[in-house]
Amino acid sequence: MSSSGMNGVKKQISTRRVANPGKATVLALGKAFPSQVVPQEHLVEGFLRDTKCDDPFIKEKLEHLCKTTTVKTRYTVLSREILDKYPELTTEGSPTIKQRLEIANEAVVEMALEASLGCIKEWGRTVEDITHIVYVSSSEIRLPGGDLYLSAKLGLKSDVNRVMLYFLGCYGGVTGLRVAKDIAENNPGSRVLLTTSETTILGFRPPNKARPYDLVGAALFGDGAAAVIIGADPLPSEAPFMELHYAVQQFVPGTQTVIDGRLTEEGINFKLGRDLPQKIEENIEEFCKKLMAKAGDDSIEFNDMFWTVHPGGPAILNRLETKLKLGREKLECSRRALVDYGNVSSNTILYVMEYMRDELKKKGDGAQEWGLGLAFGPGITFEGLLLRSLAST
Repeated sequence: MSSSGMNGVKKQISTRRVANPGKATVLALGKAFPSQVVPQEHLVEGFLRDTKCDDPFIKEKLEHLCKTTTVKTRYTVLSREILDKYPELTTEGSPTIKQRLEIANEAVVEMALEASLGCIKEWGRTVEDITHIVYVSSSEIRLPGGDLYLSAKLGLKSDVNRVMLYFLGCYGGVTGLRVAKDIAENNPGSRVLLTTSETTILGFRPPNKARPYDLVGAALFGDGAAAVIIGADPLPSEAPFMELHYAVQQFVPGTQTVIDGRLTEEGINFKLGRDLPQKIEENIEEFCKKLMAKAGDDSIEFNDMFWTVHPGGPAILNRLETKLKLGREKLECSRRALVDYGNVSSNTILYVMEYMRDELKKKGDGAQEWGLGLAFGPGITFEGLLLRSLAST
Protein backbone atom coordinates (compact mmCIF):
# COMPACT_ATOMS: atom_id res chain seq x y z
CA MET A 1 0.00 0.00 0.00
CA SER A 2 1.33 3.47 -0.81
CA SER A 3 0.25 7.11 -0.78
CA SER A 4 1.52 10.32 -2.36
CA GLY A 5 2.76 13.16 -0.19
CA MET A 6 2.48 16.85 -1.03
CA ASN A 7 5.68 16.64 -3.06
CA GLY A 8 4.28 13.80 -5.15
CA VAL A 9 6.74 11.23 -3.80
CA LYS A 10 5.16 7.89 -2.93
CA LYS A 11 5.65 6.80 0.65
CA GLN A 12 5.37 3.22 1.88
CA ILE A 13 2.76 2.76 4.58
CA SER A 14 3.26 -0.13 6.96
CA THR A 15 0.20 -2.35 7.12
CA ARG A 16 -0.43 -5.17 9.53
CA ARG A 17 -3.28 -7.58 9.99
CA VAL A 18 -4.85 -7.20 13.41
CA ALA A 19 -4.64 -10.15 15.78
CA ASN A 20 -7.91 -11.68 16.93
CA PRO A 21 -8.71 -10.65 20.52
CA GLY A 22 -7.54 -13.22 23.02
CA LYS A 23 -5.53 -15.25 20.46
CA ALA A 24 -1.87 -16.00 21.15
CA THR A 25 0.67 -14.29 18.91
CA VAL A 26 4.41 -14.65 18.35
CA LEU A 27 6.01 -11.39 19.47
CA ALA A 28 9.75 -12.02 19.01
CA LEU A 29 12.24 -14.68 18.03
CA GLY A 30 15.87 -15.53 18.80
CA LYS A 31 18.35 -18.32 18.09
CA ALA A 32 21.82 -19.45 19.16
CA PHE A 33 24.43 -22.02 18.17
CA PRO A 34 27.65 -23.45 19.61
CA SER A 35 30.93 -22.16 18.23
CA GLN A 36 31.92 -25.36 16.40
CA VAL A 37 30.83 -25.12 12.75
CA VAL A 38 30.80 -28.33 10.68
CA PRO A 39 30.66 -27.91 6.89
CA GLN A 40 29.12 -31.09 5.52
CA GLU A 41 31.96 -31.68 3.06
CA HIS A 42 34.37 -32.02 6.01
CA LEU A 43 32.14 -34.16 8.23
CA VAL A 44 33.18 -37.62 7.03
CA GLU A 45 36.90 -36.97 7.42
CA GLY A 46 36.47 -35.44 10.88
CA PHE A 47 33.99 -38.03 12.17
CA LEU A 48 36.16 -41.00 11.10
CA ARG A 49 39.28 -39.35 12.51
CA ASP A 50 37.66 -38.55 15.85
CA THR A 51 36.24 -42.07 16.23
CA LYS A 52 39.46 -43.75 14.95
CA CYS A 53 37.50 -45.60 12.27
CA ASP A 54 39.20 -46.77 9.05
CA ASP A 55 36.43 -49.02 7.72
CA PRO A 56 35.93 -48.27 3.97
CA PHE A 57 32.31 -49.53 4.09
CA ILE A 58 31.37 -47.06 6.82
CA LYS A 59 33.19 -44.26 5.00
CA GLU A 60 31.33 -44.95 1.76
CA LYS A 61 27.98 -45.21 3.56
CA LEU A 62 28.48 -41.96 5.47
CA GLU A 63 29.61 -40.11 2.33
CA HIS A 64 26.43 -41.20 0.57
CA LEU A 65 24.23 -40.14 3.49
CA CYS A 66 25.93 -36.75 3.75
CA LYS A 67 24.99 -36.05 0.13
CA THR A 68 21.39 -37.25 0.36
CA THR A 69 20.52 -35.26 3.52
CA THR A 70 20.97 -31.95 1.58
CA VAL A 71 22.59 -30.45 4.72
CA LYS A 72 25.42 -27.99 4.04
CA THR A 73 26.27 -26.61 7.49
CA ARG A 74 25.73 -27.68 11.07
CA TYR A 75 26.86 -26.60 14.50
CA THR A 76 28.03 -28.88 17.30
CA VAL A 77 28.94 -28.70 20.97
CA LEU A 78 31.37 -31.58 20.48
CA SER A 79 34.94 -30.36 20.06
CA ARG A 80 38.49 -31.66 19.99
CA GLU A 81 38.94 -30.38 23.55
CA ILE A 82 35.95 -32.39 24.76
CA LEU A 83 37.17 -35.58 23.07
CA ASP A 84 40.63 -35.09 24.57
CA LYS A 85 39.07 -34.70 28.02
CA TYR A 86 36.63 -37.59 27.56
CA PRO A 87 38.35 -40.11 25.21
CA GLU A 88 35.94 -42.80 26.39
CA LEU A 89 33.20 -41.17 24.29
CA THR A 90 34.75 -42.79 21.21
CA THR A 91 35.20 -46.21 22.82
CA GLU A 92 32.54 -48.76 21.94
CA GLY A 93 30.60 -50.04 24.93
CA SER A 94 31.91 -47.49 27.46
CA PRO A 95 29.40 -46.46 30.16
CA THR A 96 29.57 -42.71 29.54
CA ILE A 97 26.15 -41.34 30.48
CA LYS A 98 27.68 -39.41 33.41
CA GLN A 99 30.29 -37.77 31.18
CA ARG A 100 27.77 -36.95 28.46
CA LEU A 101 25.44 -35.26 30.92
CA GLU A 102 28.30 -33.21 32.38
CA ILE A 103 28.77 -31.75 28.90
CA ALA A 104 25.14 -31.56 27.75
CA ASN A 105 23.47 -30.14 30.87
CA GLU A 106 25.70 -27.07 30.83
CA ALA A 107 25.78 -26.65 27.05
CA VAL A 108 22.03 -26.65 26.48
CA VAL A 109 21.40 -23.99 29.12
CA GLU A 110 24.17 -21.75 27.76
CA MET A 111 22.68 -21.97 24.25
CA ALA A 112 19.17 -21.44 25.64
CA LEU A 113 20.40 -18.35 27.51
CA GLU A 114 21.90 -16.80 24.38
CA ALA A 115 18.78 -17.50 22.31
CA SER A 116 16.50 -16.13 25.03
CA LEU A 117 18.52 -12.94 25.46
CA GLY A 118 18.39 -12.32 21.72
CA CYS A 119 14.65 -12.90 21.72
CA ILE A 120 14.05 -10.57 24.65
CA LYS A 121 16.17 -7.87 23.00
CA GLU A 122 14.06 -8.09 19.83
CA TRP A 123 10.86 -8.01 21.93
CA GLY A 124 11.94 -4.72 23.51
CA ARG A 125 10.49 -5.26 26.98
CA THR A 126 12.22 -6.30 30.21
CA VAL A 127 12.72 -9.76 31.70
CA GLU A 128 10.45 -8.71 34.58
CA ASP A 129 7.55 -8.73 32.10
CA ILE A 130 7.96 -12.47 31.44
CA THR A 131 5.33 -14.31 33.47
CA HIS A 132 5.82 -17.89 32.25
CA ILE A 133 8.62 -19.99 30.79
CA VAL A 134 8.27 -23.18 28.74
CA TYR A 135 11.55 -25.08 28.37
CA VAL A 136 11.93 -27.85 25.78
CA SER A 137 14.89 -30.25 25.47
CA SER A 138 15.65 -33.87 24.69
CA SER A 139 19.32 -33.37 25.53
CA GLU A 140 19.64 -33.05 29.30
CA ILE A 141 18.62 -34.98 32.41
CA ARG A 142 18.70 -33.54 35.91
CA LEU A 143 16.58 -32.26 38.77
CA PRO A 144 15.98 -29.38 38.95
CA GLY A 145 15.87 -29.05 35.19
CA GLY A 146 17.18 -26.51 32.74
CA ASP A 147 14.05 -24.41 33.16
CA LEU A 148 15.17 -23.36 36.63
CA TYR A 149 18.81 -22.79 35.65
CA LEU A 150 17.74 -20.70 32.66
CA SER A 151 15.29 -18.67 34.76
CA ALA A 152 18.03 -17.87 37.28
CA LYS A 153 20.58 -16.90 34.61
CA LEU A 154 18.04 -14.63 32.90
CA GLY A 155 17.11 -12.98 36.19
CA LEU A 156 13.43 -13.88 35.89
CA LYS A 157 11.21 -13.31 38.89
CA SER A 158 11.22 -16.13 41.44
CA ASP A 159 7.47 -16.61 40.99
CA VAL A 160 7.70 -17.06 37.21
CA ASN A 161 5.55 -20.04 36.23
CA ARG A 162 7.70 -22.81 34.70
CA VAL A 163 6.86 -25.75 32.45
CA MET A 164 9.53 -28.28 31.47
CA LEU A 165 9.02 -30.55 28.43
CA TYR A 166 11.62 -33.30 28.17
CA PHE A 167 12.28 -35.99 25.53
CA LEU A 168 9.64 -35.17 22.94
CA GLY A 169 12.10 -35.26 20.08
CA CYS A 170 11.45 -33.50 16.79
CA TYR A 171 7.88 -32.40 17.53
CA GLY A 172 8.85 -30.74 20.84
CA GLY A 173 9.05 -27.23 19.40
CA VAL A 174 5.45 -27.30 18.17
CA THR A 175 4.33 -28.88 21.45
CA GLY A 176 6.00 -25.96 23.20
CA LEU A 177 4.13 -23.51 20.97
CA ARG A 178 0.85 -25.27 21.74
CA VAL A 179 1.48 -25.17 25.50
CA ALA A 180 2.60 -21.53 25.36
CA LYS A 181 -0.52 -20.70 23.36
CA ASP A 182 -2.77 -22.26 26.00
CA ILE A 183 -0.98 -20.39 28.79
CA ALA A 184 -1.13 -17.03 26.99
CA GLU A 185 -4.80 -17.33 26.11
CA ASN A 186 -5.88 -18.44 29.58
CA ASN A 187 -3.82 -15.92 31.57
CA PRO A 188 -4.68 -12.37 30.43
CA GLY A 189 -1.64 -10.12 30.23
CA SER A 190 0.83 -13.01 30.43
CA ARG A 191 3.99 -13.17 28.33
CA VAL A 192 5.46 -16.64 27.79
CA LEU A 193 9.10 -17.30 26.95
CA LEU A 194 9.40 -20.57 25.03
CA THR A 195 12.98 -21.82 24.74
CA THR A 196 14.20 -24.97 23.00
CA SER A 197 17.77 -26.24 23.21
CA GLU A 198 19.36 -29.40 21.83
CA THR A 199 22.74 -31.11 21.49
CA THR A 200 23.68 -34.44 19.93
CA ILE A 201 26.19 -35.26 22.69
CA LEU A 202 23.92 -37.88 24.29
CA GLY A 203 23.59 -39.77 21.01
CA PHE A 204 27.18 -39.48 19.73
CA ARG A 205 28.67 -42.96 19.20
CA PRO A 206 31.55 -44.54 17.32
CA PRO A 207 30.33 -46.14 14.05
CA ASN A 208 29.41 -49.82 13.98
CA LYS A 209 28.27 -51.91 11.01
CA ALA A 210 25.60 -53.46 13.24
CA ARG A 211 24.04 -50.00 13.70
CA PRO A 212 23.80 -48.39 10.25
CA TYR A 213 21.05 -46.06 11.52
CA ASP A 214 23.64 -44.30 13.72
CA LEU A 215 25.22 -42.96 10.55
CA VAL A 216 21.94 -41.26 9.60
CA GLY A 217 22.18 -39.25 12.82
CA ALA A 218 25.82 -38.41 12.16
CA ALA A 219 24.91 -37.07 8.71
CA LEU A 220 21.72 -35.23 9.64
CA PHE A 221 21.51 -33.85 13.19
CA GLY A 222 22.97 -30.66 14.64
CA ASP A 223 23.03 -28.58 17.83
CA GLY A 224 21.53 -25.22 18.73
CA ALA A 225 18.79 -23.34 20.57
CA ALA A 226 15.85 -21.09 19.76
CA ALA A 227 13.38 -18.91 21.65
CA VAL A 228 10.11 -17.09 21.05
CA ILE A 229 7.87 -14.89 23.19
CA ILE A 230 4.16 -15.61 23.03
CA GLY A 231 1.35 -13.36 24.22
CA ALA A 232 -2.27 -12.46 23.49
CA ASP A 233 -3.67 -8.96 22.92
CA PRO A 234 -0.37 -7.31 21.90
CA LEU A 235 0.48 -3.88 23.24
CA PRO A 236 1.16 -0.98 20.84
CA SER A 237 4.87 -1.29 21.64
CA GLU A 238 4.95 -4.96 20.57
CA ALA A 239 5.27 -6.29 17.01
CA PRO A 240 3.40 -9.60 16.56
CA PHE A 241 4.19 -11.34 13.28
CA MET A 242 2.16 -14.53 13.57
CA GLU A 243 -1.03 -15.66 15.30
CA LEU A 244 -1.28 -19.18 16.76
CA HIS A 245 -4.90 -19.61 15.76
CA TYR A 246 -5.52 -23.28 16.53
CA ALA A 247 -3.46 -26.29 17.69
CA VAL A 248 -3.87 -30.07 17.37
CA GLN A 249 -1.85 -33.08 18.52
CA GLN A 250 -2.53 -36.59 17.24
CA PHE A 251 -0.72 -39.93 17.33
CA VAL A 252 -0.85 -42.73 14.77
CA PRO A 253 -1.94 -45.95 16.51
CA GLY A 254 0.49 -48.86 16.42
CA THR A 255 3.56 -46.83 15.49
CA GLN A 256 5.31 -46.60 18.86
CA THR A 257 8.40 -48.46 17.59
CA VAL A 258 8.84 -46.60 14.29
CA ILE A 259 10.94 -43.99 16.12
CA ASP A 260 12.51 -45.79 19.05
CA GLY A 261 14.83 -44.08 21.54
CA ARG A 262 16.33 -45.71 24.62
CA LEU A 263 18.50 -44.28 27.38
CA THR A 264 21.40 -46.61 28.21
CA GLU A 265 24.67 -46.44 30.09
CA GLU A 266 26.27 -45.33 26.82
CA GLY A 267 23.82 -42.48 26.13
CA ILE A 268 20.71 -42.37 23.95
CA ASN A 269 20.29 -44.98 21.24
CA PHE A 270 17.87 -44.29 18.38
CA LYS A 271 16.34 -46.49 15.71
CA LEU A 272 14.36 -44.95 12.86
CA GLY A 273 12.02 -47.26 10.96
CA ARG A 274 12.30 -47.25 7.17
CA ASP A 275 8.53 -46.79 6.98
CA LEU A 276 8.58 -43.44 8.83
CA PRO A 277 8.14 -41.27 5.71
CA GLN A 278 5.38 -43.60 4.46
CA LYS A 279 3.46 -43.45 7.75
CA ILE A 280 3.57 -39.67 7.70
CA GLU A 281 2.48 -39.59 4.07
CA GLU A 282 -0.48 -41.88 4.76
CA ASN A 283 -1.86 -39.69 7.55
CA ILE A 284 -0.85 -36.14 6.69
CA GLU A 285 -3.72 -35.07 4.43
CA GLU A 286 -6.50 -35.78 6.94
CA PHE A 287 -4.49 -34.11 9.70
CA CYS A 288 -3.95 -30.94 7.67
CA LYS A 289 -7.60 -30.73 6.68
CA LYS A 290 -8.58 -30.91 10.35
CA LEU A 291 -6.44 -27.83 11.02
CA MET A 292 -7.57 -25.95 7.92
CA ALA A 293 -11.22 -26.35 8.84
CA LYS A 294 -10.66 -23.94 11.74
CA ALA A 295 -9.88 -21.11 9.32
CA GLY A 296 -13.60 -20.91 8.58
CA ASP A 297 -13.14 -20.76 4.81
CA ASP A 298 -13.95 -23.91 2.84
CA SER A 299 -12.44 -22.46 -0.32
CA ILE A 300 -8.86 -22.45 1.04
CA GLU A 301 -6.67 -25.11 -0.57
CA PHE A 302 -3.22 -26.39 0.35
CA ASN A 303 -1.44 -24.12 -2.14
CA ASP A 304 -3.33 -21.08 -0.83
CA MET A 305 -1.40 -21.36 2.45
CA PHE A 306 2.15 -20.85 3.67
CA TRP A 307 3.91 -23.89 5.20
CA THR A 308 6.28 -24.04 8.17
CA VAL A 309 7.18 -27.73 8.41
CA HIS A 310 9.82 -29.35 10.60
CA PRO A 311 12.35 -30.77 8.11
CA GLY A 312 13.00 -34.17 9.67
CA GLY A 313 14.76 -35.09 6.45
CA PRO A 314 14.41 -34.58 2.69
CA ALA A 315 12.40 -37.80 2.23
CA ILE A 316 9.63 -36.56 4.54
CA LEU A 317 9.47 -33.17 2.83
CA ASN A 318 9.41 -34.76 -0.62
CA ARG A 319 6.60 -37.15 0.27
CA LEU A 320 4.56 -34.41 1.91
CA GLU A 321 5.01 -32.21 -1.14
CA THR A 322 3.92 -34.99 -3.50
CA LYS A 323 0.99 -36.19 -1.40
CA LEU A 324 -0.51 -32.72 -1.00
CA LYS A 325 0.46 -31.58 -4.52
CA LEU A 326 2.26 -28.54 -3.14
CA GLY A 327 4.11 -26.08 -5.32
CA ARG A 328 7.87 -26.47 -5.03
CA GLU A 329 8.21 -23.10 -3.29
CA LYS A 330 5.85 -24.05 -0.44
CA LEU A 331 8.47 -25.99 1.54
CA GLU A 332 11.38 -23.74 0.62
CA CYS A 333 11.77 -22.36 4.18
CA SER A 334 11.90 -25.89 5.58
CA ARG A 335 14.49 -26.99 3.04
CA ARG A 336 16.53 -23.88 3.70
CA ALA A 337 16.60 -24.55 7.45
CA LEU A 338 17.71 -28.14 6.79
CA VAL A 339 20.51 -26.95 4.51
CA ASP A 340 21.71 -24.27 6.94
CA TYR A 341 21.41 -26.08 10.30
CA GLY A 342 20.55 -29.74 9.76
CA ASN A 343 17.84 -31.35 11.86
CA VAL A 344 18.18 -29.68 15.28
CA SER A 345 15.23 -31.59 16.76
CA SER A 346 12.76 -29.36 18.63
CA ASN A 347 14.50 -26.12 17.60
CA THR A 348 14.16 -26.52 13.86
CA ILE A 349 10.53 -25.43 13.51
CA LEU A 350 11.48 -22.06 15.01
CA TYR A 351 14.29 -21.63 12.47
CA VAL A 352 11.75 -22.36 9.73
CA MET A 353 9.37 -19.84 11.32
CA GLU A 354 12.06 -17.16 11.22
CA TYR A 355 12.66 -17.75 7.51
CA MET A 356 8.91 -17.69 6.91
CA ARG A 357 8.58 -14.37 8.76
CA ASP A 358 11.10 -12.86 6.35
CA GLU A 359 9.34 -14.32 3.31
CA LEU A 360 5.90 -13.08 4.34
CA LYS A 361 7.27 -9.64 5.04
CA LYS A 362 8.87 -9.49 1.58
CA LYS A 363 5.59 -10.43 -0.11
CA GLY A 364 3.72 -7.68 1.73
CA ASP A 365 0.05 -7.45 0.82
CA GLY A 366 0.44 -10.41 -1.53
CA ALA A 367 1.38 -12.81 1.28
CA GLN A 368 -1.00 -15.59 2.26
CA GLU A 369 -2.95 -14.95 5.44
CA TRP A 370 -3.23 -18.57 6.58
CA GLY A 371 -0.56 -21.20 7.05
CA LEU A 372 0.21 -24.50 8.72
CA GLY A 373 2.97 -25.36 11.19
CA LEU A 374 3.76 -29.08 11.36
CA ALA A 375 6.18 -31.40 13.14
CA PHE A 376 6.43 -35.16 13.52
CA GLY A 377 8.16 -37.31 16.13
CA PRO A 378 8.09 -40.40 18.33
CA GLY A 379 4.70 -41.99 18.61
CA ILE A 380 4.35 -41.40 15.63
CA THR A 381 3.03 -38.07 16.91
CA PHE A 382 1.76 -35.25 14.72
CA GLU A 383 1.78 -31.71 16.11
CA GLY A 384 0.05 -29.03 14.09
CA LEU A 385 -0.76 -25.33 14.23
CA LEU A 386 -3.10 -23.26 12.12
CA LEU A 387 -1.15 -20.03 11.72
CA ARG A 388 -2.25 -16.58 10.64
CA SER A 389 0.28 -14.11 9.27
CA LEU A 390 0.37 -10.67 10.88
CA ALA A 391 3.59 -9.62 9.16
CA SER A 392 3.77 -5.97 8.17
CA THR A 393 4.68 -4.87 4.66
